[in-house]
Amino acid sequence: MAKRIEFAETGGPEVLKMHEFEPEPPGPREVRVTNWAIGLNFIDIYVRTGLYPVNGLPSGLGTEGAGVIEAVGEEVKEFREGDRVAYATGPLGAYATHHTLPADNVVMLPDSIGFDQAAAAMLKGLTVQYLLRQVYQIKSGDTFLFHAAAGGVGLIACQWARSLGARLIGTVSTPEKAAFARKNGAWATINYSEENVVERVRELTDGQMCPVVYDSVGRDTWETSLDCLAPRGLMVSFGNASGPVEGVNLATLNNKGSLFVTRPSLGGYADTRERLEAMSQELFQVIANESVHVNIGCRFRLDEAGEAQQNLASRRTSGSTILIP
Repeated sequence: MAKRIEFAETGGPEVLKMHEFEPEPPGPREVRVTNWAIGLNFIDIYVRTGLYPVNGLPSGLGTEGAGVIEAVGEEVKEFREGDRVAYATGPLGAYATHHTLPADNVVMLPDSIGFDQAAAAMLKGLTVQYLLRQVYQIKSGDTFLFHAAAGGVGLIACQWARSLGARLIGTVSTPEKAAFARKNGAWATINYSEENVVERVRELTDGQMCPVVYDSVGRDTWETSLDCLAPRGLMVSFGNASGPVEGVNLATLNNKGSLFVTRPSLGGYADTRERLEAMSQELFQVIANESVHVNIGCRFRLDEAGEAQQNLASRRTSGSTILIP
């Protein structure tokens, strides 16, 4: 019998329950995937807690996974049963042994990339792709700040930045995470538990500060991130690990140097099948040529999803965390 994680009310990790279910047959332009590995991401916590509302309860959870197509619906021409695939853009329900989803949200997985790698890298890697290659086009010689550099997204960003010839300054919480980020390509690290981030950025950039700052932490680092920007710099706020940014005063952007701010999401960039395919191909290429190595820090069983989320939220993880159904 197929199994999945559901929640009937928003709240802590204890609301996540395992249930047996009958997998939906794929409808027109849909496929059903047998998951071999499932990605765990901060957005899953936002959904579970109600920060990102769902259409109705009870609800499934998770948007990222990798596996094998076991059934295809009508009008699906690009996939067939047995194809190795991966996905990252939903819909909700990836925390399951089987997942039915639109064919347009699925990409073929090269044989050179394993299911664990794909589940650990799709959402995070595509996030780095749009951050470094689209929101702001990082180029050789750029020096920029990236928060949470030892996390799943951060470690991919460290490596990708190095391959572009750029200098990534990563914030971390411990000396161990600092060493891990530098090993993976960070040009420099700042331990925010012990160092003043703004002052260290000023020292590292000889007072020039950064043309762009990437911030997935949210509320706790908002002001710090703005203060690390050069005049007319771009603040990229793409997550809420410490809570959402609220009460933004636009005059602050003027006072701090005519700054720009954007709040992007993967869904806003991989919004067509063509864009998703192109972004995925670039991600698979940097993995295949070993510019990016996928770091899987932890593996949990599907029924341990609550514990896995607790570890992620408490920042006890490095690299990516996956669930094995």
